[in-house]
Amino acid sequence: MARILITGSNSGFGQLTAITLARQGHEVIATMRNLMKGADLLADGQSEQLSIEARVLDVCDPESVEAALFDIDTIDVLINNAGFEIQGAIEQIDDTLMHRQLDTNVMGPLRTMRIAIPAWTARGHGAIVNVSSIAGRVASPYGGVYSASKHALEALTEAAHFESAHLGIRFHLIEPGRFATEFGDNIIRPSDWAGSPQQARAEAFRTALTSLDGDGPASNPQDVADAIVRAALDPTTPLRTLVGDDAKLIDAAKTSMSFEDFEATMRSTINWHD
Repeated sequence: MARILITGSNSGFGQLTAITLARQGHEVIATMRNLMKGADLLADGQSEQLSIEARVLDVCDPESVEAALFDIDTIDVLINNAGFEIQGAIEQIDDTLMHRQLDTNVMGPLRTMRIAIPAWTARGHGAIVNVSSIAGRVASPYGGVYSASKHALEALTEAAHFESAHLGIRFHLIEPGRFATEFGDNIIRPSDWAGSPQQARAEAFRTALTSLDGDGPASNPQDVADAIVRAALDPTTPLRTLVGDDAKLIDAAKTSMSFEDFEATMRSTINWHD
């Protein structure tokens, strides 16, 4: 059985991943900024007698990261799941918002990897799973800042793979499409967003995007948790794993044609025109 540390475990994919791994018999260290927000996870763990330890970890605080990963030598897998999204038109994003997005979604995983990689290089094994997004492959209007952070995370992960895979450290990226979790409740927007022309156009785009959902059952967030679990435990998992029909559809279109043809195809598919 493996010992696995997960960031951002109090809700969404992180919480589902933690409970899934613990139910399989693994020792889970569920980290979050506020332990009170992990009450549901810990209650489930206690009722099922699962091995779940809660720790405080704020990925934006280097001292907090170091304190939470003090026993990195005893940990087999690191799952960087903590993250959030800022939405807005590029011209609405000030330095404070941009720094906040990058601090959590890019610097956060970098801080944990800086601790894990040297320790695991010395012992010769370990696995790092970074939760990205289809936005890490394809940018969308009014999601440019979030997408930039995920593009950066993918670049860091790919580079780390080239640098450290031969030393016994595995790296994986999980790239979900749109799933119904609490993630949307934490979206931050610029102060001049409400009532702006950008807001109206963004809402029209989001509505049009729902046409990719199809007529089948709603996407299940457990699918993402299962993909994270596979990456954590299975060395044959590829570097990148897309999760969700929408993510696979968008990526297949993007990689099979020029950008101009992709834009025209997507606008036609979701009937989003200016």
